[in-house]
Amino acid sequence: MAKLICGVGTSHVPAIGAAIDNGKTQDAYWKPLFDGYQPARDWIQDNKPDVVIVVFNDHASAFSLKLIPTFIIGVAPEFKPADEGYGPRKVPSAEGDPDFAWHLAEHLILNEFDMTIANEMDIDHGCTVPLSIMFGEPEQWPCKIVPLCVNVIQYPAPTAKRCYDLGREIRAAVEAYGPDTKVAIFGTGGMSHQLQGERAGLVNADYDQNFLRMLTSDPEQLKTLSHVELMREAGTEGIELVMWLIMRGAMSLDAKEIYSFYHVPASNTGAGLIILED
Repeated sequence: MAKLICGVGTSHVPAIGAAIDNGKTQDAYWKPLFDGYQPARDWIQDNKPDVVIVVFNDHASAFSLKLIPTFIIGVAPEFKPADEGYGPRKVPSAEGDPDFAWHLAEHLILNEFDMTIANEMDIDHGCTVPLSIMFGEPEQWPCKIVPLCVNVIQYPAPTAKRCYDLGREIRAAVEAYGPDTKVAIFGTGGMSHQLQGERAGLVNADYDQNFLRMLTSDPEQLKTLSHVELMREAGTEGIELVMWLIMRGAMSLDAKEIYSFYHVPASNTGAGLIILED
């Protein structure tokens, strides 16, 4: 029987991937961030999930404005790094888990979440950077990957409540899966940042840190967040935080916080990380 062993919330800043790829993790600018990631890497190494559901958003790599699904689940046997305009990251392709992914898709659709099913999909930094943050630079990722892509690029994005409820249904789907499988779920994106307009460069550390605390102490309150509040307090790209709520919804209400870390700046973004154990 499958079991959700942990949920991870993490930023997926592309510059973090570039720092790893170019050997800059111990440079003065980046060292405090990567030192803060090390306890999370140690923990995941000790707990070794068999498969990770990575919740992220595509950045016009696999999809364009010609096609904008709200929720996309990848069911392919392999997901290659996407070319984001400067060539694919030199990281391993992700091995999929088609049996588990199709089980998730069937369960979610029959329980009224209208998932788009992707039989082929490249994964960009939204997915590969969290894998690098948690697993370092292996020759191959140490677990199988099920990518779950969320539209937070083009209005209207799904609400915080809808994302949280999707997480609850993912939990039910995992518990209904027969094979003995240790499952982790990553919710990625954010934290506060804005890339354009008069507030370009905004980072709201107080808001980010309160969000991290509430993931443990009051997750039910977070699902009431509106798009307007998220963008007002965390910047236009702060809307990505709804993807963390898919992870949180998948965990038990009394999930135990194993580790939490926050650092600014990481490029022009507040970078947070949390591990919750079921």
